[in-house]
Amino acid sequence: MVVSKRLALLEGKPAGSLVIHEIYRSLQGESTYVGLPFVFVRLSVCDARCVWCDTPHAFQQGETLPLDEVVARVLEHRTAHVLVTGGEPLLQPEVLPLMTRLADAGLEVLLETSGAHDVSAVDERVVVVMDLKCPDSGEVEHNRYENLAVLGPRAQIKFVVASRGDFDWAVDRCREHDLAGRFEVLFSPVFGAVAPRDLAAWLLASDCGGRLQLQLHKQIWDPSARGV
Repeated sequence: MVVSKRLALLEGKPAGSLVIHEIYRSLQGESTYVGLPFVFVRLSVCDARCVWCDTPHAFQQGETLPLDEVVARVLEHRTAHVLVTGGEPLLQPEVLPLMTRLADAGLEVLLETSGAHDVSAVDERVVVVMDLKCPDSGEVEHNRYENLAVLGPRAQIKFVVASRGDFDWAVDRCREHDLAGRFEVLFSPVFGAVAPRDLAAWLLASDCGGRLQLQLHKQIWDPSARGV
């Protein structure tokens, strides 16, 4: 019942359409593509409720658009890179043909996903940036480890760290699944909860193969700002 309420905005959505929270152009603030101009396609609705979520405004706000219009709006920006994010994009099946069409148009496509949903149907040209939720997120039990077997070598695994306990848990997962040997591994501090210098020190001491990632957009603009 709780999940159904979370997905209410998608009920009655016409086939072939997407509920979009916003489409805008800015600098990529995360992943190994940090600092590059990107078009951001933020889909509405999420079935997770991470304690530290910084986009709760995407849960229950959105505009229903035909797939063709979403593609057209992205291409209008004439930008080589596009990030499909949310919310949780994989809650809407039409996101799969959206990403394929954007890749067919010659764009470099990234997908940000929580890691709770099957990624096996994602176009192999798409760079998947997948969370593994740490315990302090409140969503650790929803991690779908089966995804690790189907992700390609260009995939990036992200840990959002809210405490030293989160970090130690993430390092254990890295070693258990040889994540750094298979993918790019990103460690991001929860803004205002973990000092970047502390996370840097933990990474240096652990030698787990991970990369420190800061949210560049929050360093440049107001951390609560939207559309940047």
